[in-house]
Amino acid sequence: MIEKIIEYSARNRVIILMLFGLIISAGIWSVYKTPVDAIPDLSDNQVIVFTDYPG
Repeated sequence: MIEKIIEYSARNRVIILMLFGLIISAGIWSVYKTPVDAIPDLSDNQVIVFTDYPG
């Protein structure tokens, strides 16, 4: 299986380079489209638990 992939890649360099460029372009595009929170909320999460205490 791996040998066939390597042979195909060696024979079709242009297609492999185009796919590589497409993947790199998609990665760069996603970096610019991902929102970044300038001031993240670092406070602790608080939970209120109600229990019955006999006595």
